[in-house]
Amino acid sequence: MLPPQRVSYGRTRRRRSHHALSPINLCTCPLTGLPKQSHRVCKESGYVRAGLQIKVPKLGIGVPKD
Repeated sequence: MLPPQRVSYGRTRRRRSHHALSPINLCTCPLTGLPKQSHRVCKESGYVRAGLQIKVPKLGIGVPKD
């Protein structure tokens, strides 16, 4: 069985035009001033959003450095 028709170069390129990756948006942590992704934990302070800080001593997140 053969394919119905060959897909043209232009049609392939138009389909692939939506496959580009978008850049990572960074914001600054209000406590440390370091860049972090929004809705993610800051590695230094454990800050996520106002009123929520996460501490994971095993990974060194949100604990003071010795």
